Amino acid sequence: MALPRIPHFRFVVAGLLLLATMINYADRLMLSVVAPQVRAEFGLTEQDYGQILFWFLTAYAIMYALSGPLADRLGTRRGFTLFICAWSVAAVGHATAVGKWSLAFWRFLLGLGEPGNWPCAAKAVAEWFPADQRALGVGLFNAGSSLGSALAPPFVVFLTLRYGWRAAFFFTGSLGLLWLVAWLALYQPPHRSRLITEREWLYLKDKVRPPEETRPARLPRGDWIRVIKDPGCYSLIFARFFTDPVIYFVIFWLPEYLQKERNFDLAMVGKYAWVPFIFGDAGYVLGGWASGYLMRRGWPLAKARAVVLLSAAAIMPLAMFAPFVAEAWMAIGVTCVITFGHALWISNLLTLPTDLFPGSRVGTATGLSGMGGAVGGMLANLTTGYVVASLSYKPIFVAAGLMHPLAFTLLFVLLLRGLIKRGHAEAAPILRESPDIPST
Repeated sequence: MALPRIPHFRFVVAGLLLLATMINYADRLMLSVVAPQVRAEFGLTEQDYGQILFWFLTAYAIMYALSGPLADRLGTRRGFTLFICAWSVAAVGHATAVGKWSLAFWRFLLGLGEPGNWPCAAKAVAEWFPADQRALGVGLFNAGSSLGSALAPPFVVFLTLRYGWRAAFFFTGSLGLLWLVAWLALYQPPHRSRLITEREWLYLKDKVRPPEETRPARLPRGDWIRVIKDPGCYSLIFARFFTDPVIYFVIFWLPEYLQKERNFDLAMVGKYAWVPFIFGDAGYVLGGWASGYLMRRGWPLAKARAVVLLSAAAIMPLAMFAPFVAEAWMAIGVTCVITFGHALWISNLLTLPTDLFPGSRVGTATGLSGMGGAVGGMLANLTTGYVVASLSYKPIFVAAGLMHPLAFTLLFVLLLRGLIKRGHAEAAPILRESPDIPST
């Protein structure tokens, strides 16, 4: 029996990616929501908590670098299957923790599994979305990070108050395995999909990655070195090194900040901590739509991406005011600006690897740039624990407000200025001259 064809199936794919990213962020955010309860049960200090986050981000940085080439080697479908199984098992494992180091162990394993979401999702967008819709596709799946972060606090608080924090970890960790059933049933690249309509295939076939770039590929030995030496890769590494720690701070430390500095209890965290992430959702979708809109109005691709990135960087210094405003609702309002601005930023920054690199290297480039963000987050979270314990949150918010303007300056000098002068974004010569990649 033939399966029914689904109009605009690429947006169904984006929906699957959004759900996976929601689960990914819910799994990583859970510990920050229940951190005061876990710390009290295990007798952990703020420095201990910062060290646990350090081990998560250490694994995250290591695996981000490896997950990209692994995603290219396995292909989008098999790669996503591997990574979501790994991080879901690790998330469930948190329920068995008995102290600092067992909790750090499961957190480390979670960090090994979760990075694969991004190179695999970027590859799926490159396979299913044309250039003027790629940023929208990236924005849509990244909206899952804000949705997951928004839904996790009230949901986790409900489960924790009713059943305990261990049950909350077990339940949310199991969601990834349920998602996997839908993924395996629905996902194939366009030329192999039984669910795409003929009309959509005729629209996409000359605008997306060709079939030979969607097959699992064995990269030539040392090819990742060629990728990382390309300006399109190392400039993204620098950009994410400075800016990813900002959103990690919101994810991992906002509930702690609200409880320590604004006198929230756990129920109040569940009631209000989700609000900034709704603004993040709006930023992801608007950022993805805006650059595509400019391109449809005749703007060159690189210039369209650069304008949205500059707009995001321009509003981020408002983050510095969060610890200085008088009322808690004002601080949450400033945090909404942080999540909105970062979402505008990342929806276009994460699209650049799909613009600059052939499909067989999109995962590698995305993974290497994400490694830069994870290293930055690792160092920043380790530092945050000590700064908060010895000083206050004020230096952290001030630093957060400066990172995006700094990163845009570097990105413009190293990459965007040259692309804008050329009038479009194309793969760098070092990659165009690479030998053919044998498929497997």
